Order: sequence, then structure tokens, then C-alpha cells
Amino acid sequence: MSEYPIRVGRRSRLFLRFFFGVRPGHQSVRIGEGRVEIRFGWFNPTFPVADVERWRIEGPWLWITAIGVRMSIRHRDLSFAGSPRGGVRMDLRTRYPYGPLRIPAFYVGVEDLEGFAAELSALGIPGEDARTERD
Repeated sequence: MSEYPIRVGRRSRLFLRFFFGVRPGHQSVRIGEGRVEIRFGWFNPTFPVADVERWRIEGPWLWITAIGVRMSIRHRDLSFAGSPRGGVRMDLRTRYPYGPLRIPAFYVGVEDLEGFAAELSALGIPGEDARTERD
């Protein structure tokens, strides 16, 4: 099983620990045995790799819109990030039931964006790198 730590910025650590329960060893994404496991403090969604329809690397984002566990009001996707550097969006074939919600996509701000995307590609999942240029 491959493990990809979620990047946590130095200035975000205390905020993430207090509000989301993120501490060392509790912020990663694992791929293997036919499933994707996201672990981010108190949040631990797990879903089949076969449910990932496509991926897309996006970012960087503004700090205020990136850090923590965030849900897009418009699309209802869920993100787990500890840094505004960017993340990999995984669009799902079937909406993931998470409490009363049905999540269509997950964003994960892993440290190795390219490596994570390459592993998804190696599993036959198509995707693209759509990051914005930094000036």
C-alpha cells in the first residue's frame, strides 16, 4: 500500500490540530488493496479505487480557502489540505455517502502531487495537471 502524506504548513499546524484533530501520522492518503483511504485528523473516508473516474492537479489556492476540511457549497466536493500549495482532485463515478452528504469529488493536498497523480494514472485512471502559473 502506497502512502502519501498530506502537506501541513508550519503556520497551519496548531489550527489544524485544534479544529480538525490533525497531528503527525494522521494526515495521509493511502492507495492499495483496491481502495483509497484518506486520513486527516478526525476524518477518514475510504472508497474503492474503481470509483475514481478521473483526477486533476489544481492550485495553488488562497490560504483562507484551502486549509482544513472544506466543502464547496456549489459542487459539494470535499477537500483535505494543510497548505495552499495545491491538491489532486479525484472525481468519483458514484457519489460517496459521508454522513447525510453525497460527495462527488475529493481534493487531497498531498506533499507529492505528481507522484500521487502518477500512481492514479498507473491504475488506468485518466487525468491532467491544470495548475496555475505562479508569478
